[in-house]
Amino acid sequence: MKHLLLLLLAPVLVFADDKAGPVFRIQRLDPALDAVLPPDAVVEKLAEGYRWAEGPVWFDGGVVFSDVPENIIHRWEPGATGAKIFRQPSGGAPSAPAFREPGSNGLARDAEGRLILCQHSMRRIARLEKDGKETALADRYDGKRFNSPNDLTIAKNGDIFFTDPPYGLAKGEKSPIKELTFSGVYRLSGGKVTLLTAELRYPNGIALSPDEKTLYVNTSDPRAPYVHAYDLQPDGTLAKHRVFFDVTPALRNGPGLPDGLKVDRAGNVWTSGPGGILIISPAGKHLGTILTGVPTANCGWGEDGGTLFITAHKYLLRVKTETKGAGW
Repeated sequence: MKHLLLLLLAPVLVFADDKAGPVFRIQRLDPALDAVLPPDAVVEKLAEGYRWAEGPVWFDGGVVFSDVPENIIHRWEPGATGAKIFRQPSGGAPSAPAFREPGSNGLARDAEGRLILCQHSMRRIARLEKDGKETALADRYDGKRFNSPNDLTIAKNGDIFFTDPPYGLAKGEKSPIKELTFSGVYRLSGGKVTLLTAELRYPNGIALSPDEKTLYVNTSDPRAPYVHAYDLQPDGTLAKHRVFFDVTPALRNGPGLPDGLKVDRAGNVWTSGPGGILIISPAGKHLGTILTGVPTANCGWGEDGGTLFITAHKYLLRVKTETKGAGW
């Protein structure tokens, strides 16, 4: 009864789209949410009009994000009205009929401030250099081309962990250009690609805990919509595996499956899922959800490290948090 009363009395804050679009609100499931998302938090719409916005990352004073089907990276800057094209094509190839989604997907920033891209149509992890050229970091495992690298996270020592489902390929798992029989989770270290696990179906978002002892991996599998957790060993390999969080009970919140995820400095996991961004404590307790009303792809912190940017279908959103992203 106490838990029920908390749900009934919990504040729900609403941001209404003046063009009769979705209503953004915050669902508070536990009082502990107040420590990371303030009671007066407001979800702001910064830009819209994208086919599938993904991979927001703070880069050079603004946030850049992918529109995967359109093969474009957009950029939004503080004070701007809407976003502008930052890079086109973003996936490495201007025309790619063999790809359902040819553009870049997940994005990250390395220790030197350079943009690291998961590129679907080039089927690789690449780095954007200061002069605008791209450097391929990895495009094969065991001599075979990747499927379509989806998302990534970078460790403090520079190692890149990434996922490789077939989402970018036309016909997906049945694509005639698919060379690998599995969807892997990999580590790129010193130019060498190591397969960490091939046991997951549709691995997607990926993130490290603040102490880098746990690797989180989402599966966008309607039959197993889980946030997985692996113990990360000092040599970069994986050990004990567990299901950290099952999003099945949240399916009633709206459309969507686990996609991108990030971790804050306190170890809370902020993952896209049914209805928006689910906020989960380090112990695996669902504290609340930023409800967007649309399938939601990813999120990431920027500005002073306490602002969460969210890519939700055709929208770029922003909400101020009480916490900061891991690494800020």
